[in-house]
Amino acid sequence: MTDSTSRSSRTRRAVIGVTAGLALAIGAPLAASAHVHVTPETAAAGGTETLTFSFSHGCDGSPTTAVAVDIPAGVGNATPVVQGGWTITRELGTDGVPTRVVYTADTPVEDGFKAAVSMDVLFTEGTADTTLAFPVTQTCAVGETAWTQIAEDGEDPHDLDAPAPLVAVGDVADAGTDAGHGDAEGSGHASDDAAAAAADADAAASVPSADPVARWLAAGGLAAGIAALVVVLVRGRRKA
Repeated sequence: MTDSTSRSSRTRRAVIGVTAGLALAIGAPLAASAHVHVTPETAAAGGTETLTFSFSHGCDGSPTTAVAVDIPAGVGNATPVVQGGWTITRELGTDGVPTRVVYTADTPVEDGFKAAVSMDVLFTEGTADTTLAFPVTQTCAVGETAWTQIAEDGEDPHDLDAPAPLVAVGDVADAGTDAGHGDAEGSGHASDDAAAAAADADAAASVPSADPVARWLAAGGLAAGIAALVVVLVRGRRKA
């Protein structure tokens, strides 16, 4: 093999390596972003949280026509948020709680455009210290993607092709403590405002009233100053 042939071979290998590296560098972020995301990803048991499901891709380039969110057990209620551009329908369980909420796009969402749908979700106290999955089915003009995969124990969720959006539910919200804190805080503010008002009143009372003689002298000084100014102006005009 000649030197030129060897150099050409090394060049081709280098080009292939760089191309593969660029493909990985670009493809990894794109793959990571090709999910349906939920925000926030945490909530308190016994409370209501507004969950927003967002996406910025279609199905292999095909525009999105609908997004269906399955409501997991443990949710006390799910109230879709009405927003422009979507027609919303619900499937209700025997207890009247939605089991699925479907958002149908009035105009298909093109691939590469970000869109989002929302709902108010009540997490029952029984969901404390658990993680709830909200499986999402993304329907497109051509094809669909079921974002329903859940990682097994020891499995990295990032390794999943189509992971379901997850919400980690924390401890039960202590409404009593919050209410008490609010009352105490309100009382504290009221007391502070009253104290401030009293202090202002005392300060106003402690300021001595202006001396009438001082006011007369000040007025006289002002008048004298104005008269002197007039005289100067008149003399200046005469000299001119």
